[in-house]
Amino acid sequence: MSSSADLSNPHSLPTHSPGLGQNKWKRKRERGKVVWLQLDDEFSGNKDMSVQNSPEISVSIKEGLKKIGKGKRPRKDTYDRMLALAAHSLAKNKHEPKDLWQEPFVPASAWRPCADHRDWNPIEENNGYILVTANGGMNQQRVAVCNAVVVARLLNSSLVIPRFMYSSVWRDVSQFSDIYQEEHFINYLTPDIRILKELPKELQLLDLEAIGSTVTDVDVPKESEPVFYLKNILPILLKNRVVHFVGFGNRLAFDPMPFQLQRLRCRCNFHALQFVPKIQETGALLLQRLRKHATHPGSLDHYLIGPFAEPNLKGKGGHAVKASRYLALHLRFEIDMLAHSLCEYGGGEAERKELEAYREIHFPALTHLKKTTELRSPALLRSEGLCPLTPEEAVLMLAALGFRRKTQMFIAGANIYGGRSRLTALTSLYHNLVTKERLLSASELKPFMNFSSQLAALDFIACTASDAFAMTDSGSQLSSLVSGFRIYYGGGKMPTIRPNKRRLADIFMKNNTIEWRIFEQSVRKAVRQTKHVFERPKGRSVYRYPRCKECMCLAE
Repeated sequence: MSSSADLSNPHSLPTHSPGLGQNKWKRKRERGKVVWLQLDDEFSGNKDMSVQNSPEISVSIKEGLKKIGKGKRPRKDTYDRMLALAAHSLAKNKHEPKDLWQEPFVPASAWRPCADHRDWNPIEENNGYILVTANGGMNQQRVAVCNAVVVARLLNSSLVIPRFMYSSVWRDVSQFSDIYQEEHFINYLTPDIRILKELPKELQLLDLEAIGSTVTDVDVPKESEPVFYLKNILPILLKNRVVHFVGFGNRLAFDPMPFQLQRLRCRCNFHALQFVPKIQETGALLLQRLRKHATHPGSLDHYLIGPFAEPNLKGKGGHAVKASRYLALHLRFEIDMLAHSLCEYGGGEAERKELEAYREIHFPALTHLKKTTELRSPALLRSEGLCPLTPEEAVLMLAALGFRRKTQMFIAGANIYGGRSRLTALTSLYHNLVTKERLLSASELKPFMNFSSQLAALDFIACTASDAFAMTDSGSQLSSLVSGFRIYYGGGKMPTIRPNKRRLADIFMKNNTIEWRIFEQSVRKAVRQTKHVFERPKGRSVYRYPRCKECMCLAE
């Protein structure tokens, strides 16, 4: 999601990490000074911020990185040598590997969507009503909605259209009907559960907290199994006729889970949640400008943008013009994730102090644990693949995989820690970078401004429909949902690049001596292994890994 921070006013800076429980949002905010810069500004085309006009583009990699050293140095030039080798390799304009824009078609295409198949009857009895006020950003809220649908069915109850918690960070007042088609959601899931737009009038005046019907994330362990809800939540529901879940972030386990409930989870995510026409229409414009001369819709367009999937036909005189393909990159490098990871990113003592100050405010339990327990060192964490890829590592990975310099790259992300300086390597090696802010006009974006969840929906559409999708952190909720959607509807034609961070960490540790040819081979081997087609591992997310008998059918 996109969010801007007024760096001249410390009181306007984000004061917590999205996804924290509401009870943690009012902690003291003056103790640490944190700096967030908006990725979208780097490519917005406004004033001198355009990539095309950026002075870093015209300089060599080494000169560009030297610029970062002025004033307080944000990081060591760990990858100067490798970036120079990458630039030299890209300048040769070699042919791309044949499988770069592909995934293993035969095994991948054997899996077909079938979560829309039902094998049960609607609920006849009604034990009460489930309310959910979901926290986090759009992607976290989407998961919470589908988990709430499953809990409602499990408890033989009715679900009230979920509410979305207001965050002082994102300052987005968007609710369910601002993002998703409410009537479609209700009607599509009618055979599964009863969904209402509001509580019955006789229950609306109840003080839910006073009667013990308010349940927070403190009360529900993370990834609780169905038996927890039957044992602890059902009695409250039967007594008070209503339960209100506040937060509800990742509070339902993936296993064990009854077959039909797991299928319902997938049915909600892949079928019941459709973006509102306003988002679909603008998403269609975004895809048209990314693809340029396309003469037919993309394979996922119908599921993402509905009736707006008609292509923007181009070409003159009857001559076919090749459609542009693009790579979408989700650059997950925000301060909240970096602080929580306990890793180091080359910024030395200044970076350590800044991230520690952020942790003290937003992750006090982690700060206490760090002070009282001997934790793994940042170097060990990195060697074990527990640190997100830096922008420099991400661009080295893409160059090693063989993406050519002219590759059109759609960048999705939020507030990149370190701002412009952390993007020097990326903008120096790949010039054809775009975001929704560059592809859409100010008037086309105006209806979405100050609504970060709706802007995130546009990024979701562009990433999901891309010819290839690359992530820098596999734990990202956006990356998880996008990759799952591409598996479910992609028919074996929608490759996703998931970095094996443990293997890549071992390769990057040799950056001072390794030859570029060996580096290429090592990176390609590490990434190729992540493209293998496999069934969802036990306990893993069906939103990310829908290849399982509950969500998809395997052809014999």
